[in-house]
Amino acid sequence: MTKWVYTFGGGTAEGRSDMKNLLGGKGANLAEMANLGLPVPPGFSITTEVCTFFYTNDHQYPAELKPQVEAALSQIEAIMSENFGSVENPLLVSVRSGARASMPGMMDTVLNLGLNDQTVEGLAKRSNDPRFAYDSYRRFIQMYSDVVLGVEHLHFEEILEGYKSDHDLSLDTELSAEDWKAVVAAYKNKVKDELGRPFPQSVEDQLWGAICAVFGSWMNHRAITYRRLHDIPADWGTAVSVQAMVFGNMGDDCATGVAFTRNPSTGANEFYGEYLVNAQGEDVVAGIRTPQYLTKAARLAASATLPAMEEVLPAVYADLDDVRKKLEAHFTDMQDLEFTVQQNKLWMLQTRTGKRTAAAAVKIAVDMARDGLITKEQAVMRIEPEALDQLLHPTLDPKAARNLVAHGLPASPGAASGRVVFSAEDAEIWSKRGDKVILVRIETSPEDIGGMHVSQGILTSRGGMTSHAAVVARGMGRPCVAGAGELRIDYRAKMFKSMGVEVKEGDVITLDGSTGQVMLGAVATVEPELTGDFGTLMTWVDEIRTMKVMANAETPLDARTARHFGAQGIGLCRTEHMFFDPARIIAVREMILASDEAGRRQALAKIQPYQKNDFVELFEIMDGLPVTVRLLDPPLHEFLPGNDAEMEEVARAAGADFAALKARNSQLHESNPMLGHRGCRLGITYPEIYEMQARAIFEAAIEVSRKSGKPVSPEIMIPLVGTKKELDLLKTMIDATAAEIFKTTGTTLHYLVGTMIELPRAALTAGSIAESAEFFSFGTNDLTQTTLGMSRDDSGPFLEIYREKGIFEHDPFATLDQEGVGEMIKIAVERGRKTRPTLKLGICGEHGGDPASIIFCQKAGLDYVSCSPYRVPIARLAAAQAALGVRSDTTA
Repeated sequence: MTKWVYTFGGGTAEGRSDMKNLLGGKGANLAEMANLGLPVPPGFSITTEVCTFFYTNDHQYPAELKPQVEAALSQIEAIMSENFGSVENPLLVSVRSGARASMPGMMDTVLNLGLNDQTVEGLAKRSNDPRFAYDSYRRFIQMYSDVVLGVEHLHFEEILEGYKSDHDLSLDTELSAEDWKAVVAAYKNKVKDELGRPFPQSVEDQLWGAICAVFGSWMNHRAITYRRLHDIPADWGTAVSVQAMVFGNMGDDCATGVAFTRNPSTGANEFYGEYLVNAQGEDVVAGIRTPQYLTKAARLAASATLPAMEEVLPAVYADLDDVRKKLEAHFTDMQDLEFTVQQNKLWMLQTRTGKRTAAAAVKIAVDMARDGLITKEQAVMRIEPEALDQLLHPTLDPKAARNLVAHGLPASPGAASGRVVFSAEDAEIWSKRGDKVILVRIETSPEDIGGMHVSQGILTSRGGMTSHAAVVARGMGRPCVAGAGELRIDYRAKMFKSMGVEVKEGDVITLDGSTGQVMLGAVATVEPELTGDFGTLMTWVDEIRTMKVMANAETPLDARTARHFGAQGIGLCRTEHMFFDPARIIAVREMILASDEAGRRQALAKIQPYQKNDFVELFEIMDGLPVTVRLLDPPLHEFLPGNDAEMEEVARAAGADFAALKARNSQLHESNPMLGHRGCRLGITYPEIYEMQARAIFEAAIEVSRKSGKPVSPEIMIPLVGTKKELDLLKTMIDATAAEIFKTTGTTLHYLVGTMIELPRAALTAGSIAESAEFFSFGTNDLTQTTLGMSRDDSGPFLEIYREKGIFEHDPFATLDQEGVGEMIKIAVERGRKTRPTLKLGICGEHGGDPASIIFCQKAGLDYVSCSPYRVPIARLAAAQAALGVRSDTTA
């Protein structure tokens, strides 16, 4: 017979903490506490397998469930010396959800179950406190009616507020037993009016109604949303925990509270929490009364006057402190505890791994490793890589007031305030005046790069987490809120409207790129502090990981930031970003609009000194570390003038006819530029462009090598290669350019020529391409687009629907599609290394900073990942965890 129910209490349990998949986190930890001999009210857990059965069998239960529940209930009765449904000595229970992953507040709970018109009198007599009994009864009616019967709680709030108003009462604590009896009667009448039937008096019906409601809440809207946001599979299901009630609201020798075994904000090894005398747990959460501190030290530090638990209930506090130490030592992690004190006896209601800030997580992990509680490897595995974002960017002061005016996607973390501007040009002008600005655009383009660079943050009304604005902002370490759909932006009037508020150019707004919130006015921020514990952790990380972590960087600021965060080189230098600099954009446009090679070479001669200086700066900053330079990639029309005034400026600089240039501009327009005249196709048709870039790279490398006395080894990457012949043609030209410069300067240096793998054909023919390529870098942004046939910039509106329908588990532009795109990478790795066993392999798309994708890269055998500078620490940590995971897979 299948076992559907597991009991706990009385110093023993049928379950254990490692049975979370079956018993849920709450049930498994309650069982573990019982096995440890801690004071846990007895109860039982109905397994997650029942939840699965419930949903696959039209909300029916297994035949064996009811007798197993009845037997478990009898065990609770024996331990508590109380009887479920007894008029003289009633047993009351709570019914709670408990999934294997913590989902706080997402599913339903029922307390004080087992009360009816008869048992409430028994509770009043046994407790010698009719007020307490009827207060508990009214709480139960309200909660059960809302959760199980579908009678909205606002009906009961209106009744209670009306009663207090009619009787000139302000606080719930002022109501007497007779008052609560009257409120209970009104509550029951409301249930009958709403449902056409009375509130259930059978305690068995109450219990099964609550169990059904908790299982049903697994599929409520808020639970579904929470699972989607936190990547929790729907087929995990929830367990149900039924537990004897203990009461913190029976008098001044009773209390309830929540505690953490360490400070969840700072990680300090100090007991942290709050409690209330004569209250139930919901009172602490609801904020009806001001909670008090657990410890005297915390009370004094906060200059609070209400006494601490340590002062009011010293003996019980000492018991709780002992439990704190036992649980942390047993679980070897910071615990989040819930407890109740009933008539000076401590009862533990829950323990779970406590939520904490990133700073606290790092400190706790490092402290525990130093104290020998866990190993360095365990410490590294304890930290969520994404949580490190909190440490790398300014964050909003949690105490500061916020005036919310819009909400979008949290596209790039951090917080910033500044004056609103609506164009990249204005951003640069205002910035030069000394103003801090926020660039507000419907959507950004590569031409906005200068304005984005000088802005404190970027706000767009369109686009998603992998839009141009999001990708560039993350690379720059700028906060970005994208896709704020309620924004109505008027470029002509230089204003936007949102939520009934009109915001004009020059008005100050604040962005929170970690939450997607947009606020009116300046909100105070807190600067990050990379503490000694962070440095210690990252030292352990670097000892463990086997993949290198490079950075995507093309400006001196990006390169320095990358070095500061521990990058081991530049894995992607996008030269096109350099072309938008105001000092060279005219010459770039002159080159593009030239009608023949001679004209292009004339313009390129103006650009080359700038390009060389760009590379000199990067090589100097990277100080001998590898620098992978991607030659010009995007379609030429992205650099072209956007209006007649800019066209006239180019015509004057080139000494060309305005009408002829305008016609040339029109010729270059493409219907589908992403698949058009870009990447190596530019180098094939206009080889002088790539020749100029190669010359600038080699001349810069030789100059820096001579100056520093250290070797500089550039890696030249040719984008969008689809055939070996394309690569061969361009590699021949690059090698010839290198040979000429080496001969002229009398200096040679080591360099590599490789390609980006971003087309399915390149992946499939990687074996032949590797005959010429000395390295592959997987450009997974474009490889995802070309493999899925899906535009990164246009897929936002339907990708969320695809996720909801289970077509994609994750956004494939944020987390690598391992079945499709991943298979392309595996094929290219296998075929490329078969041809050239020493082939250097890396990834340089946005996925290079995504922890889940980094695990794939480790398993696929890549040598490095390359990501935005501000994601380098995240990638380093994820790479270490990936190495530990692969290590455990091979030894399992």
